[in-house]
Amino acid sequence: MHSSIELKREVEAIQIPSGETVKLPLGTKVIITQSLGGTYTVATDFGLARIQARDVDALGIDPAAEEKKTEPASSSNIPAGASDLEHEVWGQLRNVFDPEIPVNIVDLGLVYDCRVVDMPEGKKRAEVKMTLTAPGCGMGPTIAADAQSRIMTIEDMDDAAVELVWDPPWNQDMISVEGKMKLGMI
Repeated sequence: MHSSIELKREVEAIQIPSGETVKLPLGTKVIITQSLGGTYTVATDFGLARIQARDVDALGIDPAAEEKKTEPASSSNIPAGASDLEHEVWGQLRNVFDPEIPVNIVDLGLVYDCRVVDMPEGKKRAEVKMTLTAPGCGMGPTIAADAQSRIMTIEDMDDAAVELVWDPPWNQDMISVEGKMKLGMI
């Protein structure tokens, strides 16, 4: 996964960690450093950038081969009494990754609250409160938008709101056992 490839076309990317949108020209040499949750973190001569799943063809990856995969949510991450739909939301959130950390936002302990509420006319809305590993991270809006997009892939979901919060402040003790194992912390 660490060999250099040339972009097959110009592609819009998100610069890491600023969160600014940039255009990477056709022929730019990149190295894929992470491909999790349908997004790709690439190293370029300009630094790190993130390419969305919709643009994998620019990397020479067949988009048809990329499927939406839901990682099952472990019961340790889901509050007791969560509905089946809330289980699905947690499962989708496990497919959202910080582009610099190879652990999903649930196992990183970034999701503080997740609930599905009833709206008028029998519609369902997911409401998620999450944080970031650092308040100044420019990728925050991008990660929150990824979470919202993932939630909206759920068939019975009509709306989703993802709010970034800072209280309580995140710390490494919030990382799940699975996350700590992936990061080599235990």
